[in-house]
Formats: sequence, C-alpha cells, structure tokens
Amino acid sequence: MKIAIMSDSHDSIPNLQKAIKISIEENCEKIFHCGDLISPFMVPILGKFDKEIHLILGNNPGDIYLLMQNILEYSNIKLHGDNAFLKIEEYKIAMVHYPKIAYALAKTGEYDFIFCGHTHKYEIKEIGKTLVINPGEILGKEGAPTFVILDLKTRKYEKITF
Repeated sequence: MKIAIMSDSHDSIPNLQKAIKISIEENCEKIFHCGDLISPFMVPILGKFDKEIHLILGNNPGDIYLLMQNILEYSNIKLHGDNAFLKIEEYKIAMVHYPKIAYALAKTGEYDFIFCGHTHKYEIKEIGKTLVINPGEILGKEGAPTFVILDLKTRKYEKITF
C-alpha cells in the first residue's frame, strides 16, 4: 500500500494543492498529515484527496473549532487530536508532531512506522525495527516543499520535492 506523508503546510494553498495532486497521480491510498495544517480554509484542499486522510493538530492548530466544523463535511478526513496511534493492515503506526517524541516512541519497539514533522526538515531514521519519517514541509519556508511517498509493505520511500 502506497501512502503519502506530509506535514507543516501552514496555510500554503498552492503547495498543498500540488502535494494532493501528486498524491493522487501516484495512486496513494492514504495521506498522513503530521500537523500544522492550521486554517479551516485548508480543509477543502486536503479533502480533494478522496481517500482516507489522517490528520493531527501540531503546535500551530489554528481555529480548532472551525477546523473541526469543516472536517465534519469530509467523511474521509480523520482528525486525531495531538497524536494518532493506528493499525493499518498489519502495521502499527504512530503519528506525532515532534521528532523527539517520535524517537522516544521508536525506542519502545512497538511501532513499524512513526511519522512526525515540526522541524520543517526532511529526515528519515531507522531506530531498531521502526522507520521514523519526517517528510519536511509543504510550506516551502526552509527550501523547496517536500513530502514522502512510502510503500508500507516494501518499506521503500521516495522524497517528493516540488
């Protein structure tokens, strides 16, 4: 199963539109957004991906009430709050915003994959059996926007830069 992992879009409408378009073109089956989507007006853009989307808040949650109101219009978007702990097929996945929390969780050996964001910097680490993925940023503040496409079964990943 191919999935897209993204983070820190920070209200960049054009960049989130591009990331969604690429995710659709690449036949991703799910999107994991690791936080800092921010404004409620970003929800319809995210919702253009008509398959399952997992979203956490991050440290810049924006207007949570309006964000939740907008998300209610999209049955495919699951807002998990600050963190998400999921079982997708046979894979245990954690999604947190902060890398330090991701590294600590990876050391437990309980997860196959942990996705995080916050630093706006692309980084992938293998800690024990856990692949920790920080996809960088959709915003494009620290350089070109990036996200990751991952095949859960093969554990092969590709950094997407645009």
